Amino acid sequence: MGPGRLVYERFGHNAIWIHDPASGTDQAYNYGLFDLQQENFLFRFIQGQMWYWMQGFPAERYLSSYLRDNRSVWIQELALPPSARLELQRFLRWNEQPENRFYHYHYYRDNCSTRVRDALDRVLGGRIEARTDTVPTGTTYRFHTQRLTANDPLVFTGLLLALGEGVDQPISAWEEMFLPLKLREQVRKVTIPGPGGAPVALVRSERTLYQSTAEPPPDSPPDWMGRYLLLGMLIGAMVVVLGSYAKRNRAARFGFGVLVGGWGLLAGLLGLVLAGLWGLTDHEMAYANENLFQVNPLALALCLLLPGALRGSSLALRGAAGTALALLALSVIGALVKLLPGFDQANGEIIVLALPIHAGVAAAVVRRYAVSAPAEGLRALRRIRETR
Repeated sequence: MGPGRLVYERFGHNAIWIHDPASGTDQAYNYGLFDLQQENFLFRFIQGQMWYWMQGFPAERYLSSYLRDNRSVWIQELALPPSARLELQRFLRWNEQPENRFYHYHYYRDNCSTRVRDALDRVLGGRIEARTDTVPTGTTYRFHTQRLTANDPLVFTGLLLALGEGVDQPISAWEEMFLPLKLREQVRKVTIPGPGGAPVALVRSERTLYQSTAEPPPDSPPDWMGRYLLLGMLIGAMVVVLGSYAKRNRAARFGFGVLVGGWGLLAGLLGLVLAGLWGLTDHEMAYANENLFQVNPLALALCLLLPGALRGSSLALRGAAGTALALLALSVIGALVKLLPGFDQANGEIIVLALPIHAGVAAAVVRRYAVSAPAEGLRALRRIRETR
């Protein structure tokens, strides 16, 4: 099944359809079932411990739901030997039992598509894995994640931010079959022994049951580096301009506070999320995330110090200036480490977005402190003179 509109539908879907005239059954076995009302679903989702399950459905009714959602549907008839067909049917019926149906879902390594792949490979004696395990694809998990979420810039950016270096490792054709449409492509290339021993294609025939009218996902991720850089520079420049007028103009001071405080809150909270994903969950694809150089919990200190700084408190201004400089230094370090081996995370878009903002905030806050400090010193000197 082709991609749908919702983010969890963008990667496509598949199922194993077994038509058995002898027993009068026509079942489509689906490994992609989950329930938002399931006990502790949200907590398990946050922890990266989601439980999915598989179940068989009447095939015609099952496929009609995808047609109603305007999702493409393709059917591949497999030339499995009779013994393999029977073994597959037995396995799926066993797997469907309540005590066997649940599994610990992983969005790349153990999902609805890899389960279908593994079930087929099991009855084929490992032929699919042997054919694909060492075949390079020139792609990564991030490559496919970005191209399939390009229709939603917010989701695209959120996943770019949240996923660490684990999704940037090259993947094989075997691993790439976490995508249903890649599994569809790869089984076309698999051969099995025919009746006389000669190899025959695993896929006997193919047909399109329904072709979606929606625009298909791109073949490669979009290049939005320039857009992220432009947005970062625009926000950074706005902070500098508003900061230069903040002392004399109430509207500028308000705008300055909103931008700097909003950025501090956003960057700080996002930093807490990234640190939490790394240290407190099973989302291993979010571990060792270099984006912590760009969005860091330290930014919350800037947010807390800002009200006092806007009121002219020298102590708050000094703290805000130091914090802004520290955040800028972290951002620069995060960019420079890309020159070192081992720092291979594809996060250039996040760097060019965050670095100009950090630079603008640091320039504006430090300038405000530099202007305020002499004035505070003059006022202190006057107070000393007046007491004499």
